[in-house]
Parts: sequence; structure tokens; C-alpha cells
Amino acid sequence: MRRFVVVMAVVIGLGMSAVGTWAQDDEDEGPMSNMHFVVLLDSNAKPVKNAAVVLHPITRKGKQAMGGMELKTDSDGKTGIDGIPYGPLRVQVLAPGFQTFGEDYQVNRAEMVITIKLKRPVKQFTSYGVQESAKKPDDTKTQSQKPPQ
Repeated sequence: MRRFVVVMAVVIGLGMSAVGTWAQDDEDEGPMSNMHFVVLLDSNAKPVKNAAVVLHPITRKGKQAMGGMELKTDSDGKTGIDGIPYGPLRVQVLAPGFQTFGEDYQVNRAEMVITIKLKRPVKQFTSYGVQESAKKPDDTKTQSQKPPQ
């Protein structure tokens, strides 16, 4: 029983520290915003469902703070959360088959709607020719087994 109590205390402590990143003390509780996100396909404005919208608070020094929160879009490409403190917020959106999106926003209104348009990946080109390792292993073996002349 004692072990269970210790484990629960650790779990609760970790949970409270993760929530502490977003929560503010009652004394300095400032304004909060209700954030709404709409994730669309860039080419035709169709909604992207099940996209991960990841929110990261940013410290006063401009660095990404520990912790964060992940939301998932619905079939209309929408998601949201209430009670985000005013200030800088980093938003990342990840969805299979799309380029990762990332941008910093200034949360400064009671209600905010952010529309994000995801792009499909683009082809990458290389300036390198065919590399030696691209040759067939059999070709290399045949060349090395020829007797010297």
C-alpha cells in the first residue's frame, strides 16, 4: 500500500508540473484566449482531418518552453481549446502526406481563429550524378576477379 501511495504522489507531481507550464498563479492570472484552428489543404481548401495541432508556450527569452499540448482536427479540419494565456505561442501542424507547418503567433484577443493551409511535399532534386554505390554488386565482383595482364 505504501508503494502505491508513493507512486501516486510521483504521478500527481509530474502531472502538476506539466500543467504548471500553462497554468498561472491566481495572483497574476491575466487574460485568457479561446483558440480555434482550421486546417485546410492549400491547393483546394478542403479540410484536413486528424491533423495534429501542437501548441508550445514560448518563454520571455523567446525560447520554446518545456511541455505543450496536442489537439486533433475533426472531419471539418477544426479543433480548439479555451484558456490559453495571452502572449507568444508556437503552433506546429503535422499530418501524414503534408509538409510540417510551424509559426509563432501573438495571443492577444479573447477569441482567435487561425487558419492553416498545409502543402503537399515537393520533389527534391540533387546535383549529384549516379554514385559508385548505385552499381550492381555483380558488376564490381566481375571486374575485380579478372586476372592481371
